[in-house]
Amino acid sequence: MKIVKLPVNLLFALIFGLSFLFSCTENEETIIQETEETEDTPVSLNNEVNEFVWAGLNEVYLWQQDVPDLADDKFTTYDEYYTFLNGYNTPESLFDDMLYQIDVVDRFSYIVDDYVALENSFQGTSNSNGLDFQLVRLSGSDDVFGYIRYVANNSDAASKDINRGEFFLTVDGVQITVNNYIDLLFGSNNTYTLGMADITNNTIASNGKTVELTKTEFTENPILINKVIESSGIKIGYLMYNSFVANFDNDLNNAIADLKSQNINELVLDLRYNPGGSVRSAINLSSMITGQFNGGIFSTEKWNDKYQAYFESNNPEYLINRFTDKLADDTAINSLNLNKVYILTTDGSASASELVINCLRPYINVVQIGTATTGKYTASVTLYDSPNYGRDNANPNHTYAMQPLVLKSANKNGVSDYYQGLTPDYLITYQTSSGATAEGEDLLNMGTLGDENEVFLAKAISLITGSSSKLMNQKSTPSIDIKRIADAKDFTPLGKGMYKNLEFPVK
Repeated sequence: MKIVKLPVNLLFALIFGLSFLFSCTENEETIIQETEETEDTPVSLNNEVNEFVWAGLNEVYLWQQDVPDLADDKFTTYDEYYTFLNGYNTPESLFDDMLYQIDVVDRFSYIVDDYVALENSFQGTSNSNGLDFQLVRLSGSDDVFGYIRYVANNSDAASKDINRGEFFLTVDGVQITVNNYIDLLFGSNNTYTLGMADITNNTIASNGKTVELTKTEFTENPILINKVIESSGIKIGYLMYNSFVANFDNDLNNAIADLKSQNINELVLDLRYNPGGSVRSAINLSSMITGQFNGGIFSTEKWNDKYQAYFESNNPEYLINRFTDKLADDTAINSLNLNKVYILTTDGSASASELVINCLRPYINVVQIGTATTGKYTASVTLYDSPNYGRDNANPNHTYAMQPLVLKSANKNGVSDYYQGLTPDYLITYQTSSGATAEGEDLLNMGTLGDENEVFLAKAISLITGSSSKLMNQKSTPSIDIKRIADAKDFTPLGKGMYKNLEFPVK
């Protein structure tokens, strides 16, 4: 019997900064044994993508050491290895089966069959009509309706008669249900017509209005609103920021400069619909809000056992993200030097949004208003089917890529693992017609984003000024009882993601 080696691409391939590739090869290889001359026909691999999936997860997956089927010594022969991989009909089924307590512990790793669409999403580009909405259903019914949360600037929807707070019941005349909403709203039909509706006396019904929308390749500017509100003699900056997209860091820096030029006293940062994005953008925004902590520890990272041991021994600084005074292109950051910030959140605030809140808290007073966030303290890396898992020299036979969780973040004080989300200091609630107290936005009292009487913003202003708005003192009509189904951002390639780098994204 002879000993042969099966390479499993144990390469540390990560981007170090924004300009060069950091990689090193660990002197680890899986040793397998193979009989010399046998009459048995060797097992052939049915799907090369399956090998990419297993090898990539074995290499860098955060919980690699906790998944027996990903163990470095799992296989002793090629036949065992290929037989195992051939047991899965699709790369997706293999990927899901290798995840650690899928949908319980690991809720965010995913695989895609089109990495070009994934890359576009990191730049803020997707196939979209610019309408951001949430889908809900009435208690005890399979019928679903949607309500508009916002309309992206300069989008197709922005040119149509459709606004925040409106409802829709049908798509192309078909009632939306829990069984068909994916096909109707997120399928291959780029153009569809929404049938709008009204809610009266706890009943939703068509109002006869229709709106035709068309999806195109659209790049959404994540800065939806940037303005100054003056109340009780206090200048309050209001910034609604809907995704951490590194391509817009200069725009974000300019938006902060605009607020600074108007001598704001306080800042309200609205992240209620922000699912995450670039870690670097999160650091930049936090540095813009502050400025007095340049070089201080923003966050620390914990990788799987193999990577953690390597970094701690060879480059411990890699595990630390620090506040900065410059953007990636060396543009000076405009800083507000605040010691307090008010941040609006919902369960749609995830990843990089949570990173900003958690990592600012050891330094300044972060006043969180709204509802608890998603609870995503982990980040992932894009893996391509190439020798070092980078984009260069990717296998031309397919466009699969993986986005497995590879690290978890903690703030300066070691706070991490906020699985249930970050709890607000001030919870926003409303009463339903059944007498229950519900959390979040009241569908019958959505208000106008950026208006000082909109409920979330009004609460922040009342805390800043010490006085309540007229709207907050009014008793609203009891709202309907609903159950959340999904929202538009759930169906973007990025989803509730967080990435560290443009060229080799970690999210």
